[in-house]
Amino acid sequence: MLTDVKRTPGEKAFDWLNLIIVLVITFIILYPLVFVLFASMSDPRKMFDSPLLFWPKGFNLDSYVTVFENKDIWMGYGNTVLYTTVGTFINIMMTVFGAYPLSRKRFYGKGLFTFLFTFTMFFGGGLIPSYLVNQQLGIVNTMWVLVLPGAISAFNLIIMRTYFQTQIPLELEESAYVDGCNDYRLLYKIVLPLSTPIIAVMVLFYGVGHWNSYFEAMIYMSDRGQYPLQLILREILIKNEFKDMLGIAVDSQYADRMIVREGLKYAVVVVSSLPLLILYPLLSKFFEKGILVGAIKG
Repeated sequence: MLTDVKRTPGEKAFDWLNLIIVLVITFIILYPLVFVLFASMSDPRKMFDSPLLFWPKGFNLDSYVTVFENKDIWMGYGNTVLYTTVGTFINIMMTVFGAYPLSRKRFYGKGLFTFLFTFTMFFGGGLIPSYLVNQQLGIVNTMWVLVLPGAISAFNLIIMRTYFQTQIPLELEESAYVDGCNDYRLLYKIVLPLSTPIIAVMVLFYGVGHWNSYFEAMIYMSDRGQYPLQLILREILIKNEFKDMLGIAVDSQYADRMIVREGLKYAVVVVSSLPLLILYPLLSKFFEKGILVGAIKG
């Protein structure tokens, strides 16, 4: 019969020390997010009284009202949702179609193709050749320049290939062929339903990448009506373009507008990050399983 093992005072002290360290690290990681959230809901004039915020000071949602009244924010939101949805769909389709053949032993030349995909992780053509290629293709200043050049991530492709290798048994594939399945039906009816964890992880990876991307749009987009949200956010946070929100006249109320601008910055950050904060908990249950199984070949 098993009996409880008494822990020594040293072991208990070690556990408490670990707990304290974990709590401190958790606080350091979460506080910037909490600070931005509370700052966006605080009275901007009271934020300067104390540099640290542990709760909203002078609860105020005027910054959010001002943000949502700005047409550029809504325009950027619509563009980003479109780019993220279309781009992630293309990414998942291309990654699945690339990873599944590379995971099958009977695919001739898979070693060569895997090497070619891996080669792109270390060597690239550079920004200017990429721009010239996209210009020759006629996709500059269109949505497709943001979603087609990066249709496949070699890193994600290798993770998904490893998942297919370890989680889709060859016996299951052989029995499906005996029952009359072809390659496409096997992929659609059997492989994809069994690959929900890794697909959810890829959706999260690709979706976050598209949502946070701004550099490609800054390089390839000249039509402001097609700017994604992150480029609008960059203008607000870095270039301080609040002309439509606050006006630019320097008068007796100029100082008040500059104070309000600080609250607007935090509100814009919260608004732009909110969809990802909602998406991650929905996919988190698949995240650990998909990453561990897809990254480790056993």
